[in-house]
Amino acid sequence: MEHYNYLLTLCVILMSTKIFSILSRRAQLPQVVGALMAGLFFGPAVLGLITQKLFGVEFCLMPSQLLSRLAELGVIVIMFTAGMETNIDELKASGRDGFVVALTGVLLPLGMGAGLMYLFEKNVSFGSAIFVGAVLTATSVSITVETLKELGKMSTKVGNTTLAAALIDDILGLICLTIITGMEGEDVNFSLVFAKIFGFFGFVGFVGFLWRFYMSWSDRVQAARNLRRYPVMGFALCLFMAWAAETIFGVADIIGAFSAGMIISISPKGQYIASKFDTISYLLLTPIFFANIGLEVVLPAMSMKLVIFTVALVAVAVVSKLFGCGIGAKLCGLNTRQSYQIGLGMVCRGEVALIVADKGVSLNLISEDYLGPIIIMIIVCTILAPIFLKDAFKGQPDEAGDAVFEDKFMVAEQADEIEEDLFSRRLKLRNRSMEL
Repeated sequence: MEHYNYLLTLCVILMSTKIFSILSRRAQLPQVVGALMAGLFFGPAVLGLITQKLFGVEFCLMPSQLLSRLAELGVIVIMFTAGMETNIDELKASGRDGFVVALTGVLLPLGMGAGLMYLFEKNVSFGSAIFVGAVLTATSVSITVETLKELGKMSTKVGNTTLAAALIDDILGLICLTIITGMEGEDVNFSLVFAKIFGFFGFVGFVGFLWRFYMSWSDRVQAARNLRRYPVMGFALCLFMAWAAETIFGVADIIGAFSAGMIISISPKGQYIASKFDTISYLLLTPIFFANIGLEVVLPAMSMKLVIFTVALVAVAVVSKLFGCGIGAKLCGLNTRQSYQIGLGMVCRGEVALIVADKGVSLNLISEDYLGPIIIMIIVCTILAPIFLKDAFKGQPDEAGDAVFEDKFMVAEQADEIEEDLFSRRLKLRNRSMEL
């Protein structure tokens, strides 16, 4: 019987995230915050509900391997759908702005984080100080993307610039981490790292060419067949690109998933494929991803010095990204409000910062005592950023995002009608042939 306990665990997670999301919406907060709070509430950070009996059945609310895998799949699907909903022309136009925003959004947190470490630890090494700064450079693009989608701002100038900056931020963070670990004596081939990064973008172009060829052949040869194969092939492409990015090129899997979404977005059936992923995303994967973030949080006991350091770290994390990315956006000609919105969108930290911190502990670059402050910093930034981002858009008239969102479902409905009509015609032809 214990083999089926995971079903009850999933039930509790889905119900709790939905209830907390409804409460968040009524409190005029993004629903993402509710899902995060549900994980924190049931996890060891608040209730510590590690094992509980319900109706005589014992189940575990702590993250299992299954939940971790589903959560990982959830963030991949989030970035995949973000890629499919991205305006490629607008993203290209935002590429230069995104690079400037990402660059300033990496340099300022890097410097301020290192300075904070020097302030609290007089005898800290240069590598350790820089590594704390490297932790602050990370941006959790998935949370920002989900908030922008909820607000209908994904296809706006701010949304595309933030998305471009967050993706470039991941590349710059990878380069920064590689350089720091190389400074500490690790056997790192810098040329190979850069070659893999550039090779990945060449690979994306090649896969995009193959996908367009497949879609052209499919429309020409198999036009009368079932449309349901397109979402399946699209999801297979997403999973393959995520795998290839992480294992072959050393780039984050979410960048591979986003690239797959962009490849599909320029294909004839792009909007139809995108419409089919909203259900599975919001029904299962997205709630588990955000709840799992909270379920994985374990807060250690800390001294007064570490408590003060934690408060300072949270302040530096927010201010460095807000001003660093905001200044970069201002340099690119965006107005003050847009620069503020982009800066807030880049404040989110997530699993990337925690992975970088774990890497620092394994290399003895930072003490394990500093994991507690880093975890708290991630929680605070993850919860506050969507709240402030929604407030920053308050009172601003809707732009193209809402129209694109509505058009996508109109196209999906039309596609479903065409599919039903084709099925009906095939059935009539089959019956007529049987009669003959």
